[in-house]
Amino acid sequence: MHRIGLFIFDMGGVVSRNNDFLTLIATYLGVTVPEFYRRTGDDWQRLMTGKLSPASFWRRMAEETGLTISEDLFARYFHPCVDPTMIQIVSQLKEKTRVVVGTNTIESHYRLHQQLGNYDSFDAVYASYLLGVAKPDQRFYRKILKSECRAPSETVFIDDLEENVDAARRMGIFSILFIGSAELELQLSPFKINSTG
Repeated sequence: MHRIGLFIFDMGGVVSRNNDFLTLIATYLGVTVPEFYRRTGDDWQRLMTGKLSPASFWRRMAEETGLTISEDLFARYFHPCVDPTMIQIVSQLKEKTRVVVGTNTIESHYRLHQQLGNYDSFDAVYASYLLGVAKPDQRFYRKILKSECRAPSETVFIDDLEENVDAARRMGIFSILFIGSAELELQLSPFKINSTG
């Protein structure tokens, strides 16, 4: 195995929990989650890649639904908390190499994570809304590798969505589908990581 010089962690569903904000928003709007996605059309992708602001998103949603939406519901209903075991794993990895976040996220959620200090354990954060591209588009991974001056063979990527893991794997990045911290520790054992000491 090549010497690993970079670990890329997804945020929501891997490092942070309580990310089911869409169900809360859909309930508030009186629609189902699939209906919410249908009504947003391409706006959701544009929001996640920084081509549409949250304010513009909700203004367009209000026009679509006829509802009065006077605040950023993404901020109102987003209450993430980090998994302490995952932070411990990240901290131990950082003793040996560089560890960053590679996340599909929107401006509202990025700012909230920042305010809560949820990114503080990482060396850098690569957010889709700032990069202008989102996983599983391979340009997302290439931008991180270029910024970090790392080859795919020197990189490990951890994500909870199979399509994102598959896309990274096709590039030659050692990729792990996250199902839990205990399983992750086993998969990271070649890198001598053990959060229990």
